[in-house]
Amino acid sequence: MKRMILTMVAAGLVVGTTGVAFADNIHQRKENQQERIGNGVKNGSLTPRETVNLEKKEGALNHEIHHDRVRNGGNLTNKEKAQVDRQQNHLSRQIYRDKHNGIGK
Repeated sequence: MKRMILTMVAAGLVVGTTGVAFADNIHQRKENQQERIGNGVKNGSLTPRETVNLEKKEGALNHEIHHDRVRNGGNLTNKEKAQVDRQQNHLSRQIYRDKHNGIGK
């Protein structure tokens, strides 16, 4: 009986921390991407137009995340988490392409 209770508690901790870890991952990726955009502005590899476009996309994604969390009582569903991950991947690739297209420098 004790073993079953300990297993259930351990499983609950794993599931509970996974949601927190994913939320931290979303936040950390947002911070990293903002830093990458800032570095591109600072070193001249991003033009003002590219910067505005990237910032607009980042802002729209942040607004969508906020809206989804408000709608779901502060949490994201698994489907929404997967969608945010795909959108962050797309934005990350766009940052890379804009920084390395040779237009800024």
